[in-house]
Parts: sequence; structure tokens; C-alpha cells
Amino acid sequence: METAPHNLRIPSATYRLQLHRGFTLRDAAGIVDVLHALGITHLYASPLLRARPGSPHGYDIVDASMLNPELGTEGDLEALSGKLRERGMGLVLDVVPNHMCIADPLNAWWFDVLENGQGSAYAKFFDIDWTPPKPELASRVLLPVLGDQYGAVLERGEITVHYEAGLFEARYWAQRYPLAPKSWPAVLEPVLARLRDSQGESHGQVVELESILNSLTHLPSRRETDTGKVRERQREKQVLHRRLAALTAESASLLREIAAELTTINGRPGDPASFDRLDALLDDQGYRLCFWRVAADEINYRRFFDVNELAAIRVESPEVFRAVHARVLDWAARGWIDGFRVDHVDGLYDPAGYLEQLRDASTAAAGRPLWLVVEKIFGPGESLPADWPVHGTTGYDFLNDLNGLFVHAEGFRRIRDGYDRLAGPLPPVPEQVATCRKLIMLVSLAAEIHVLAGRLDRISEQRRESRDFTRESLLFALRETVARLPVYRTYARGLTPVGEADRVRVEEAIEEAKRHNAAASPSLWDFISGVWLGSSPQGLSEEQREERREFVLRLQQFSGPVAAKGVEDTHFYRYVPFVSLNEVGADPEEPVVPVEEFHARNARRVSAMPATMTATSTHDTKRSEDARARLNVLSEIPGAWSEAVGRWRAMNARLRTVVGRAETPGPAEELAFYQTLVATRELHPGADEEPYGARIEAYLTKALREAKLRTSWISPVEDYEAAVTRFVRGALRPEHGFLADFDAFLAPVHRAGLLNALSQVVLKATAPGVPDFYQGTELWSRRLVDPDNRRPVDWKRTRALLAELDAATVPPAALLESPEDGRLKLFATREALRFRRAHPELFREGSYVPVSAPGPLGAHVVAFARIAGSQGALAVTARHLLRLGRGLPPPPEAWDDAALELPEAFRGRTFRCVFTGRTLRPDGPRLRLGDVLTPLPAAILALA
Repeated sequence: METAPHNLRIPSATYRLQLHRGFTLRDAAGIVDVLHALGITHLYASPLLRARPGSPHGYDIVDASMLNPELGTEGDLEALSGKLRERGMGLVLDVVPNHMCIADPLNAWWFDVLENGQGSAYAKFFDIDWTPPKPELASRVLLPVLGDQYGAVLERGEITVHYEAGLFEARYWAQRYPLAPKSWPAVLEPVLARLRDSQGESHGQVVELESILNSLTHLPSRRETDTGKVRERQREKQVLHRRLAALTAESASLLREIAAELTTINGRPGDPASFDRLDALLDDQGYRLCFWRVAADEINYRRFFDVNELAAIRVESPEVFRAVHARVLDWAARGWIDGFRVDHVDGLYDPAGYLEQLRDASTAAAGRPLWLVVEKIFGPGESLPADWPVHGTTGYDFLNDLNGLFVHAEGFRRIRDGYDRLAGPLPPVPEQVATCRKLIMLVSLAAEIHVLAGRLDRISEQRRESRDFTRESLLFALRETVARLPVYRTYARGLTPVGEADRVRVEEAIEEAKRHNAAASPSLWDFISGVWLGSSPQGLSEEQREERREFVLRLQQFSGPVAAKGVEDTHFYRYVPFVSLNEVGADPEEPVVPVEEFHARNARRVSAMPATMTATSTHDTKRSEDARARLNVLSEIPGAWSEAVGRWRAMNARLRTVVGRAETPGPAEELAFYQTLVATRELHPGADEEPYGARIEAYLTKALREAKLRTSWISPVEDYEAAVTRFVRGALRPEHGFLADFDAFLAPVHRAGLLNALSQVVLKATAPGVPDFYQGTELWSRRLVDPDNRRPVDWKRTRALLAELDAATVPPAALLESPEDGRLKLFATREALRFRRAHPELFREGSYVPVSAPGPLGAHVVAFARIAGSQGALAVTARHLLRLGRGLPPPPEAWDDAALELPEAFRGRTFRCVFTGRTLRPDGPRLRLGDVLTPLPAAILALA
């Protein structure tokens, strides 16, 4: 981990903004005063480089060389940076080193590859297998863009060739694909023949066109990769493009002849033979258009997960690194950037190597170190590799630690057991996860694992003791092993011995794979283990060693997407006993976090990652923080929840139908529906039910497709989805009666959930790390996974409420009288962050000391101290208050004589409550909870 030099600007608190054409850099500049009033020190922006037109998030970058014009100009970015600096604030930027969007011609790099194949100057920018298993794809890129089989699409006339300003391109509806210049003679030679007949061989246009054709035939082949030949091809094709454009600009007759020839080539629907020339022309390109369903089995470029429109880039290449980062490093050099957030670090070929490059390049550009955090999802017991030069993660680890703290362990077990009985016999969670991962490798990422198996098959031929392993057996064993890896990936670099943690995890995966596949030869697993862990038998050549190293690096890149798609985007939508815990980075087996473990993990953050980001909501979370805070209350009342679910299932039984011989929705889907209502339903008068119903329908459709059980994104089952939608609409009709019963159940859960959320704010704002706030979460936010979490933020309302709080001293007790208006959370967030900003040393360098309250009521309290020299603060929060049953919130007398046992440094000292301004004096080493947790059940006490 990186230390913090004096000139490093570590944020006190960050605020994530999603920028797009509906909320631009100028709009961001317009709310800087709001963020400052809130206590934020750094605006944390979504990617700013040019993205696909209309992008709502910026991760589909098409041009890394420029700012996205939909967001504004560089002058706007400079102005935003200036406004931030005026208030002592800064800017943190999201960078995307893994992939680019290839679905738009604005991606000049990709479209140059399509035009020139391996002979493109950018061919090495993308991770393309030019020698794939299928011979017909050799030296080509497979483009899975067609809505039907290629032959059917072609003969319906949906693919056509067009000419425009010196260039030929194929079009499929709105999509455009360049034709290689060397293939243009198929169009131009018949045109030249007709012009010779009509104008004579000596006519100037004929002579020029003949010269152009002659030059086209002498262009270097698209398979030619010699640097000199690549440059020659690039230079000469530009010349020929300009010559042809000039010739057609001055000759209307030539344009008509080209148009007539293209009409012939483009064929006539109903006459299959008329498409033969078009088929041959397309077959002469450096790409192959195909049905989108082919992608899973045959795609030969590495993708971001399984998204065909996002192609992986080879950022491990210094040339690619420079090209991808030139613009953002230029902004850093101008002093506009204080830090970078690295997207999907586990997808990189060599994460440590990339991060070293980024640290060195950003430090050199800015003239000072920048704050660096990575999007990293931890497995059980995992931590950041010690050699990564970063300050921490984007905070999913903290999110799950904090969330698990508010789940009652016994109640969760009862709910889970009830779910297992209702949903039917289920295998253990690890086996469910393995099944989901294998599904991803069989369907979404089949092509990628087949390529890896081919590499492993070639490696097996290196030694006689392994040469009899067949490709199919290696494919099977590889799939089984990756499915059981307990983390996203390992981090062997090939040049150094495998780390102990990696070795243990690989061996665990191998042993689990063996245990579940006793019929397979043990030597098969041993071979895979040896290659993965870097064993190097004697007698191997350097080339053979490099082949093994390359396999491991590729395998590591592959296992991360398998885990993400298999766990987050499949298992978490299938296994839904308690959906609050189905969150990015959660441990499916042990999601509940005891207080002692919460303290232990925070203590480790202080020592290992004091400047890490801590989050509770992000653009990727499945549910926002307040939705989870409300759901967690269910663990306090498992009996009441079980009874309510049984009652609602009986009330809604007539709404269920049979689709494909199965009751729809099934028990799991119905439980997910009820939990989604608990998470999101508003109880205040005037709620607009119709848009809310549409939100729930859209979410459930997405959830069902992600689960991939009875429908999917690849093969939607309309009858099934329609039946679920009818169920939802029927249940949400006020006259049906279900909602009245549901709302009565929800009322106390809602109130307790608000208090949970308040406690979360206090703990996040005071715990080790840099607290991050996703846009809109300064007010109550009960949003679901994207696109629901991208709904616009009402900045006018936030500004008005802040002004109201600033205009008059509003007692916290008064805020509790109408907590739904959002002022309570806004007040707590503002006061906590302002206090944090005013005491940077305390929260950046302060020690972390757990504080307990002995006795049975102590189980309902989470408290810790932060101490730095003469500065100090106590964070004290209540939890499980509905289970406590003494009021929401409990009055002072509800805490009896329970008291905090203060650390030695705080004994005899006086405290000031950050929220109320009250002075508190401990009774010796004890501070009574009834004095602290009033009027709010969460407090920050500062040493006076």
C-alpha cells in the first residue's frame, strides 16, 4: 500500500456524480456550493472521455484522446476544477483501462482494425486471437451483430454496400463497417470496364480510375504485420481515398456507375444467387458478420465480461497505456485532478504492473503523487496484494462489513431456513455458486474457456507424462476448477514465485474440484495445479516456459469475469432468502458481521489502508444503502416476517398462474417481490402508484433474466415474464387488499429502517477510510440496481433543505417528527462531514479503539473512538431497535444503566455532541447510553 506524502491530497469525503448529456460539467459546477455545504471535499466523477453518443454512464468509451463533447468542453472542465479549488476541494476521476466500446465508428482505432485487419496500426491495441480454433476465422474478427443467421439476413437485403466520399462501407441497418481498400476492385473493375466502353481508354477519368485500381491491387495485404508494410498501407490507402473522392466529386457519371454497380451487388430479395457477389465481397474483409448468438462459442476478441460491444484493450502494452491515458494525464498535469479510481482492476493482464505504470505516470504528470483507489471485489479473507501501489479500494469491502453489522444473526438464520423449506431442497451455497459459474462458462464465456483449454492442451504436449490428456478432459477440469476458486482471481505474475495466499486458494479450488469429480483422474487436477502455480519441469525451453506463463496470466484475466457474472449477476438473483445480503462483494456463506469482527476489520484498515474509500451505495450496487437498511430490520422480526409472507402468499394465490407446467411466480420469485417492496415502497401520502409499479415490473424482469432459470437476456420467455408482470400489477392494485396489509406491516419496519440508515451515516463518516457518497444519498435513497439508480437527483430540493437547515437551528428531535422529508439524514450527513473536514488529522491519522457497553443492552450498540494526540471523538450508534422493543428511537430510560466503557485517554474528559451541541461528562470511566443516544440513536461526541 502507498503511504501518504505531504503533498498528497487525500479527500476527507468524496461525492460520486454520474455525468451525461443530461447532467454536464457545467451542471456539476453549479452544485459545487451544495457539495461544500454538505462537507464534501472531492467530487468523484464518472468517466469523462468521449463515450458512445447518449451514454448514461461513460464506461463505453469510443475515443480516449478527447473529452466527451456531450459533457462540455475542456474550458468547462477547467472551470469546474477552478470552482472546486476556490473552496479547497478537488476532483477524482474514474478511469477505464480495460475496454472500449466498439459499436460506433467514432472508435477510430477499432474501425481501422476492421478495415485493415492485422495490418492495422491498432491491431495490437485490442486483445484479438488472429489464429482461433475455427480456420475460417483466421486473420479475421468475428462480429456478432446480426439479428438472425447470416444467410437469412443477407438474402433479405438487410446488408448493403454503399459509397461515400472516397470510401466503401457495408451497412446493416444503422451500423456501418468499412470495406478494405484491397477489396474495392470487386466494385470498381466492372465500373472501369463500362467507362472504357463509353469514354475510351485515353479519357482522363478512365486513366485515373485505372491508376487507382492498379495501386489498390499493390497495397500490402491485411495479413502483413511488418511495421514498414503497415505504414506503407496506411499511407497509400489515405492517398487512394483522397484520389477516389476527388475523382467522383468531379464526375457525376462515375458516381452513377458506382451506384448502379452497388445496386447489382446488393442483390434482390427472392433471388438468392443475386447475393453471391455481395457474399464474396464481405468474405474478403478482415471481419466476419454473424448472428449475435454465435458470440458465446466463437468470438475471438476478448470482451468486457460477455458484452459484445465492449472489446478489451491491451493496456499492458506501453504504447496502448500511453494512448489510453494521454488525455487524463494531461488534465493531471494541468492540476485539475487529485486522484484516480481504476475500474475493474481484476480484468487487467498484470494489475500490479499496470498500477505501477499509472502511479509513475500520474506522479510525473502532476508533479506530486495522486490518490489512487481500485475497484476490487474481495473473496472471503482476501486483502489487497501488498505490492499494489494504491491507497485502497472503492469500498465494497466496507459496504458489506457495515451492512452485515445490522443483520441479526439468529433472525437471519431463521429466515434462511424458512426460505430453504419454501423454495425446496437446495444444495449448499458453495455448490450453488459453482453451478452458476459453470453456467457462465458454458453459455456466456464458452469461447474464452475453449481458447484457454486449447492453450492448456498445447502445454500438455510439452511432456510425455501429460500428453495423453485430451482437450475435452482439460476443458472439463479447467471449468470445474475455475468454478470453485474462492476469490475472483489470483495474481501470479509469472516472473516471481506464486504468493502463499494464491497457492492456498488454487489448491483449495483443485481439492474441491477433485472432491466433486471423483471419476476424473487425479493426475489431471495435479497437472492443472502445477501449471497454475508455476511449476516448471526440467527440460523445458524458454519458449515453453513463456507459454505456461502466458496461460496463467490469461486464466487469471478470465476467472474474474466468471466470478462476477456467476455470483453477482446470476446467483444473487437466484438465491434470495435475504436480498439485503446479495450485494457486490458479499460472502454468500457468512454475510453477517459480528461487532467484534467489524472492529477488527476497521483496525486492519487503519494499519493497511487508512486512505481507502468506504462506500455504502455506488452505481453498481444491487440496492442503495437505505433500501438495505430497511430490509435488514426483517432479521429482527423473523417470526412476523414469516407470518406476513404466508398471509400474502394466500392473499395473492389467485394471481399466480401456470406457465410451462410450473406455478408462476414461483416461491423464490414471489419472495423477491415482497422483499423488493419492503426495500422501496414509500408510505407517505400522495405516492404515485403507477410509476412505482412500472419500476417494480422493470426491476423484476431484469432480475428474472439475470437469474437465467426460466428466462434470460439471451432467450427471453415472454409468456413467463408476462405472467410475473400480471401478478405484480394485480398485487399492487389498491382494491386488491394486499397493499393495505403490506403497508401496516411495513410501518414499524420503515421507522426502524430510517434509524438503521442514520447509524450507517455516522459509522461511515467516522470509520477509517474516505467516506464516499453516491449522488442523491444525502437524502433517503431506496433505489434498485441500474438503471433505477440512475434516476435524476432533485438538486433544487437538496439545496432548499440545506438552506432551511442553515437558516435556523432545527433541533434534531424536531427532525425525528417528520423523518420522511429527508432533513434528518441530510442533517446527520452534513454535521458528520463538516466535523470530519474540520479535523483532518483525527480521521486521516487517528487510531481506532473499539468501545463496548457491558451487559445485555450492549449488543444493541456499536461504538468506537478515534484518537490523534489531543484530538478525539466517539462514534456511538444503536442497532436492532425493533427487536429491542423499547421505542423507535428508545427514550433515555430505555437504556437503563447501560454505559460505555471509555478508553483510558477519554476518562475524566468532557465531550460535546456534534449533532446537538450538548455537553456530556462521563461518570468516571463510564458514559451512560441514555445520555448519549438521545434524542437521536446515533451520536458523534468530540472531546471538548
